[in-house]
Parts: sequence; C-alpha cells; structure tokens
Amino acid sequence: MKAEITEPIRVIIADDHVLYRAGVITSLSAKKDIKIVAEADNGVHLLNLVKTIPADIVLLDIEMPVMNGIDTLIELKKTNPELKVIMLTFMEDQSMVTKLMEIGANSYLAKTSDSEIIYEAVKTCFEQEFYFNSLTNKALLTNLKQKNAPQTPQQLMQPEVKLNDNETTILRLMCEEKSTKEIADIVNLSPRTVEAIRDKLRVKTGAKSTAGLIMYAVRNKIIDE
Repeated sequence: MKAEITEPIRVIIADDHVLYRAGVITSLSAKKDIKIVAEADNGVHLLNLVKTIPADIVLLDIEMPVMNGIDTLIELKKTNPELKVIMLTFMEDQSMVTKLMEIGANSYLAKTSDSEIIYEAVKTCFEQEFYFNSLTNKALLTNLKQKNAPQTPQQLMQPEVKLNDNETTILRLMCEEKSTKEIADIVNLSPRTVEAIRDKLRVKTGAKSTAGLIMYAVRNKIIDE
C-alpha cells in the first residue's frame, strides 16, 4: 500500500542550464500532484532556499558553478536529512552513481530521461524513498561484486555483525521498498521505533545510507540479488 498523497509533492530544482530547468518545470507543473516551489542555479543558492522554503524533493544537477551537486548533496543531507534528492547528469558513470547513493542520493537520472521518467522518479522517491532504474541497479550490483572479492586476513578478523529477528525482518522489508509506515504496520511497531531500528542497523553494519544497507543485505544473503 503506497503513501496517500493529500498535498502536492513540493519540488525544488537546482540546475544552471536555464532551458533544461524551464523544460522540467513546465512538464512537472502540468501534474496536479506536483508543485514546483523554487528553482536555483547553483548549490549555494539551493542551500539558502531550503532554509526558508519547505520541500519534499530536490532535483539536483551534478555539474554547477559556485558549488557543485556532490558538495551540495553532502551539505543537504547534514542540514535537511529528510529531503529526498534526485541527482541529474549527462554522465552515466557507475562509480559516480555508487558514490552518490552511498552519501545519500535517493536516485540518479540521466538528463536525457523524458518528463514521465522524471515524474515517476519524483513520485517513487516521495512514496518509497528510492527510485531504482537500470543505471542505479547495475552500478550497485557492480559495487557488490567488487565488495564480494576475496577478503584479506585482516578483513576476515573483523567481528561478525549479529542482527536480531526484528532487525533482520525490517532490513528485508526495506529491501522490498516498503515505506516506514508499511514496515511499522507489518512488524506491529511505531514508525518512530522502525526509524530507530533503521538507524541502529546503519551503526551495526557500518552502512552510510539505506543503499548501503541494501548492499549489506545482498552481500550477507539476507535477500537474493
């Protein structure tokens, strides 16, 4: 069951290409459940905007003057961790995808994506936290294969992480793209407790983000690839 949308999803777009920005704004503004609340042409401008303008989703270009998208993403996740951030770029770089997902990006879209794909990504990130496509999936699985390479003796000596039943169940449900509310209903806990367990899972596994937790789950055969 998906989260019910009672108010339009509030979106800010940060991109220094005026025509691209205008095109995205025009296409998304045509959707009744989307509201463009602000636009920025660089990272510093965006960080100033989010101080006073509430938003749910940020569409963030990687290559911008003054402050690029990567540095901006890092700062956004420090100051507004609840914001969902969709990265935009002309580069289909797998290592870049993995890096951005690990530091908190919720999706990664090529700028050649049509307006319906952008709309789908915005809705899915709002409702389910992440939007995965062929590019993100391939990058994350490539990263997993690299991490599954034979371990050094020092790595093998690291203490084994033990998850209790609740933690394992919640991690598995996260990998199934269930929302916090859906997980809370399934395991009969409050959403706040689920969030606390998710934070504890990150500490125990050393994962920096939910994407990192998903990679941990696959690596440790909690779920299948």
